[in-house]
Amino acid sequence: MNASLAVTDNVLQFRWVEAPPAAASREVMPGVIWLRMPLPFALDHINLWLLADGDGWTQVDCGYGDAATRGLWQQHFAGTLKGRPIRRVIATHYHPDHVGNAAWLAARSDCAVTMPQAEYLTAHAVSDERAGYGVAAISALFRAHGLAAEHVAALEARGNAYRRGVPELPLYFERLAAGDEIAIGPQRWRVIPGYGHSPEHASLYCAELGVLISGDMLLPRISTNVSVWPVEPDGDPLGRFLASLDRIAELPSGTLVLPSHGLPFVGVAARVEQLRAHHVSRLAELEAAASLPVTAADIVPVLFRRELDLQQRFFAMGEAIAHLNHLWHRGRVKRLVAADRAVRFVAA
Repeated sequence: MNASLAVTDNVLQFRWVEAPPAAASREVMPGVIWLRMPLPFALDHINLWLLADGDGWTQVDCGYGDAATRGLWQQHFAGTLKGRPIRRVIATHYHPDHVGNAAWLAARSDCAVTMPQAEYLTAHAVSDERAGYGVAAISALFRAHGLAAEHVAALEARGNAYRRGVPELPLYFERLAAGDEIAIGPQRWRVIPGYGHSPEHASLYCAELGVLISGDMLLPRISTNVSVWPVEPDGDPLGRFLASLDRIAELPSGTLVLPSHGLPFVGVAARVEQLRAHHVSRLAELEAAASLPVTAADIVPVLFRRELDLQQRFFAMGEAIAHLNHLWHRGRVKRLVAADRAVRFVAA
């Protein structure tokens, strides 16, 4: 993530030139309220969506679970919600900026958290460092793919960063599945599944309003992070992500996209084509870079042409492995595994 696509402004239509301040809100259409919360990363914000739901609200995504974000939520409880309760909390996927306050909001409002089953279970596995989701497993994967010892040590010293953004998780949930339609107020919202960025990402589409809450599957200025993790080291999440875009590209051209990062926009098909072209270009660069055997760490500078902090390097390694695995699955590179389990790739 964070790879910018410079041609965006030429083809996308932005309805607003700036986001609402963190403690404020904006109605993007009747019954659809835009909130923005800060994040303690280089990607410094997330958009949240409050939907009118009868005498209450449905909240889509929740923000990072820290004191600063919860302080802003307190201001929204006092003002934006107009005294009406949150009836349901929806998390599009398990990442901490989306599910960080889900359990807290649900407990405060005595309501359920609704999310895909794979996202719910993955959240618990990451939080508890079970089933290959722990720091040790990630460090071993990145070490095998060439990450320098000092960077592995920094990752290990950071510990379980997920728990800092998700201090508690719900112990039960209501399940969202691909194709489900849920009633929110007078409208129905259909679940469009997305794969590659997370196990079972749920975007929400309302045909009546012509609105897609895209989560992280379609962002206007940056490319979605698609990474390989130790639970599926030989997987092809990039292939799954690109296939998922087919469903989104089928939506009507006038659809208003409400993304998790960046500004709302119109231009679904154009954005999908930009992303496809972006990945085609990057894959060609990586294939050329693999004229001699390379590790994922070797090609991180090809994908990310800037200095990276620890958080960015963490995602950059996952994304580098994902791109190389994609080339490998398509027979464009060979994967070489040494006796010490070190992994390299070379052009086929």
